[in-house]
Amino acid sequence: MDTLNKLFVTGTLVSLLAAGGCAGRDAHPVTASQPQDSASSCSAIQAEMQANEKQIDKLDTEKGLKVAQNAAAVAAGLFTFGLGWAAMDFKGAAWEEQAALEQRNQYLSSIYADRCATPPEVTASS
Repeated sequence: MDTLNKLFVTGTLVSLLAAGGCAGRDAHPVTASQPQDSASSCSAIQAEMQANEKQIDKLDTEKGLKVAQNAAAVAAGLFTFGLGWAAMDFKGAAWEEQAALEQRNQYLSSIYADRCATPPEVTASS
């Protein structure tokens, strides 16, 4: 392998490694318990649970798009000697945020059950 080819291969590998860390977004999960919980009214708890359900639905859509993006990146990588793989999202932000919102809703549901008369009716509206 001559020097030019070695430089090209080395440059390509360094670029892939550098770009691979940039694919995807960082997760910003909510904590299950928050300071305002002790003072929240029943209607505030129910409203937050409804908002969380809407966000969970949006994250479901994002997860589906990420799976498709990763599949396309794998396919592109097969034809571009791995260059397409730099576009893959390994961070899984949507999965982490969705799990955190589900835990938050479970926690809010237990507070609601302790504090309010009837369990909340939580449905996601489209």
